[in-house]
Amino acid sequence: MTIDLAALPEDFLWGTATSAYQIEGAVAEDGRSPSIWDTFSHTPGKIDNGDDGDLACDHYHRWREDIGVMRQLGTNAYRLSIAWPRVMPGGDGPVNAKGLDFYDGLIDALLEAGITPSVTLYHWDLPQVLQDRGGWPVRDTAHHFASYAAVVADRLGDRVKHWTTLNEPLCSAWIGHLEGLMAPGWTDLTAAVRTSYHLLLGHGLATQAIRAAVPGAQVGIVNNLSYIEAATDRPEDVAAARRLDGHTNRWWLDPVHGRGFPADMQEVYGVELPEQQGDLETIAAPLDWLGLNYYFPSTVADDPTGQAPRVRTVRRLGVPRTAMDWEVDAAGIENLLLRLTNDYGARKIYVTENGSAYPDIVRPDGTVDDPERTEYLEQHLAACASAARQGVPLAGYFAWSLLDNFEWAYGYDKRFGLVHVDYKTQRRTVKGSGHRYADIIRAHGRKRRNAA
Repeated sequence: MTIDLAALPEDFLWGTATSAYQIEGAVAEDGRSPSIWDTFSHTPGKIDNGDDGDLACDHYHRWREDIGVMRQLGTNAYRLSIAWPRVMPGGDGPVNAKGLDFYDGLIDALLEAGITPSVTLYHWDLPQVLQDRGGWPVRDTAHHFASYAAVVADRLGDRVKHWTTLNEPLCSAWIGHLEGLMAPGWTDLTAAVRTSYHLLLGHGLATQAIRAAVPGAQVGIVNNLSYIEAATDRPEDVAAARRLDGHTNRWWLDPVHGRGFPADMQEVYGVELPEQQGDLETIAAPLDWLGLNYYFPSTVADDPTGQAPRVRTVRRLGVPRTAMDWEVDAAGIENLLLRLTNDYGARKIYVTENGSAYPDIVRPDGTVDDPERTEYLEQHLAACASAARQGVPLAGYFAWSLLDNFEWAYGYDKRFGLVHVDYKTQRRTVKGSGHRYADIIRAHGRKRRNAA
């Protein structure tokens, strides 16, 4: 598939993304304390096949090899997350020097390899000690998060300029506290709404802390958004699509853009927000960029007896699906990029995650063939390029994921990586999709050089 890359800027960031708990392993080494995901993954019945993140991809010991893989792909950026319990094992107490040293060395090596680090401060691994004190439903956690952000920014900010406060707060709040399918595994609407509020308050406080420590910092937030359509034109289904848009998209976008929390969704939830004076201004700290994580669209109908937001997903026939049973529809990412630009006035956007899981075929010679993932990558990059031609200020794309990894409640069966990991030997093998990504990156470089 030919992709027109001409609209992408010369300094476009071509990256891959990972998260600490999904790849690092070494969960009890060098002073790291347990996170809520350590606890959740060791709770019987929570993770497919009884898997956990204890070893994962052993990135904590193999990070030099993984930077070599990034160089093989030709990427110029890498989105990583910092493990809060590795840096501040007590959640808000003394700093663990060995934990910070690990990330310090990783950042130096990335820069030496010509790879721009983009650091995420929270990718769901709350220290268990803070969970034991109430977790995100408690206001103090937002302030502890800001303190942790200040420590990391002070140490790495002389070299790191790209900062993400939160990754996908929707998952932490709704899936972790309402649906119970992610850590900490709660099913409590009141706790979920309070969590959502304190996460965004933590984002605003952390943004202030980063900017105080790092002159010229580029700070953003990453949301997983969905392009949503009603299953029919019945008023009930149209209203259901509006509710899911509020639950999935507007609840997370409106407050950080100074619009407050959507009133229609406050009515749906029926939970009083724990607002204090000045909170909304803190949450709406100006953003330098927006991050979009996109995987699939949603077609929904009304479900009046369901839990908030009272919708049910409708399965469209004849639509290709990934191993996650997610629909493949690249038009969704283009539509969302245009919405962020036109409706929210985004000045700079990164696609911070986009990818697909499929059962990989390991050939007898050890190479890995994944044509479906390659096609998914091509289709979605073509949609991103189309959005850029229509004026979207797209500044980078980070493929999810660099490596096959611990895929949360799905364990190790679901593989998203451009690089195959043999979990028994920890051998890394670039898949066909990874080689195709490298080709696309090289093609963009040639096109820009020729244009000059």
